[in-house]
Amino acid sequence: MLTLEQFKAARATLQGVIRTTSLIHSPALSKACGNQVYLKPENMQVTGAYKIRGAYYKISTLSEEEKARGLITASAGNHAQGLAYAAQAAGVPATIVMPTTTPLVKVNNTKDYGARVILHGEVFDEAAEKAAQLAEEEGLTYVHPFNDLGVATGQGTIAYEIFQDLPDVDVILVPIGGGLAAGVSTLAKLLNPNVTVIGVEPEGAASMKASLDAGHVVTLPTANTIADGVAVKTPGDLVFPYVQKNVDRVLSIPDAELVDAFLDVMEKHKMVVENAGLLTVAALKHLDMEGKNVVSVLSGGNMDVITMASLVQHGLINRGRIFTFSVLLPDRPGELMRVSGLLARNSGNIIKLEHNQFISINRNA
Repeated sequence: MLTLEQFKAARATLQGVIRTTSLIHSPALSKACGNQVYLKPENMQVTGAYKIRGAYYKISTLSEEEKARGLITASAGNHAQGLAYAAQAAGVPATIVMPTTTPLVKVNNTKDYGARVILHGEVFDEAAEKAAQLAEEEGLTYVHPFNDLGVATGQGTIAYEIFQDLPDVDVILVPIGGGLAAGVSTLAKLLNPNVTVIGVEPEGAASMKASLDAGHVVTLPTANTIADGVAVKTPGDLVFPYVQKNVDRVLSIPDAELVDAFLDVMEKHKMVVENAGLLTVAALKHLDMEGKNVVSVLSGGNMDVITMASLVQHGLINRGRIFTFSVLLPDRPGELMRVSGLLARNSGNIIKLEHNQFISINRNA
């Protein structure tokens, strides 16, 4: 069970290990949604995500025999880095199975912490099957990234820090992958039963919402989302009851809104937050309340440069700040200058130009 005593033990274990990620008030996001919005920047955490909390605490609870066998897990990246970091600190070998779609920065960071990395499958569930197989074949100790109450306990310590910084918090928005939502919501309700906890999932991988609607764990046929950190087809059966009990409701966010959220956080707060962590920012505009103290948990910031460039490009296009057009001009000197002059007079800037000269009988056509 997730108990207050266990959360206290986890907080003590993590003291001096994790980084303090104090709440950041966001005037811009507050104005946009009519609430007082505070960001919990776990993207600034050691290993770039909250996952180190659960991994480190879980390893501290293992027996010497379990650790000596070596650890294994499956992860889309953040738990991989958290476990690899914690295992290295404990002097324990670790094997990580990651989906082939995992961003390169997460793969390389995991290797840098000394873990053996195996790429397998396109989504987490396929990587998890491989990890379970290897655990049995090689006698390794499996540490599940979210369907583990010890891991969830470590993740839940975030709630302690939220209440420490903002005792009168009204609403906590938390991404749903499993352990984070279970841990944060359970401890939050233990500390203040009146606080509202809202889970946020991507529309293309809303397995927890589907499970809550059904009243039991269900498996989605696919998990298709740019939020790779929460691309889970089947919620964990161990953490599901805690989410069911303590999360007041779940919002599903389309991927397109994560693109806008990326620009908002980068431009307003100069922070890089990965797509899974942006779910709680995108959810702000969907809140049916005003005048509340709202905390958005930014779960991680491990994103490769190529993905960042793509998000910036798509975000600027979505907002009409850049656009592409083509124009057919007469083949005579000065025509291109005429077009660029028109753009300049309207405060426009040309960032790319492609010129194709077609041979025509009528050069004035």
